[in-house]
Amino acid sequence: MDSRQERNAIERSLVSVVDDDESLRESLPDLLREFGFAARAFASAEEFLASDCVGQTRCLILDIAMPGMTGPDLQRELTRRRQEIPIVFITAHGDETVRPRLLEQGAVECLFKPFSDTALLWALNAAFRVS
Repeated sequence: MDSRQERNAIERSLVSVVDDDESLRESLPDLLREFGFAARAFASAEEFLASDCVGQTRCLILDIAMPGMTGPDLQRELTRRRQEIPIVFITAHGDETVRPRLLEQGAVECLFKPFSDTALLWALNAAFRVS
């Protein structure tokens, strides 16, 4: 696949955002579309699991700490269901011990809020290289 074909494949790829922060759910999909991705946002892990997007999602941007099912809980549930979706975790809790643990459990990246557009794009490109 040449770089143009690769870019077109990425442009059609669905990135789902799961975060209980309403402002992030409203702004992040716009940024993802600017990057050329299709984007959907969900307020909870349960809402994402109940949607028709699980099988279509090529990358998941997932908050760690949410009411109900947490990000790591959703990661385990997807693994249990054999849904292999590359995950970029995001968190407002800057505990440095959490990142290595999440990466060890299969996450592509863990970004601390607020993260730059460049850091997010780098993480998404890494996720699509993995998938």
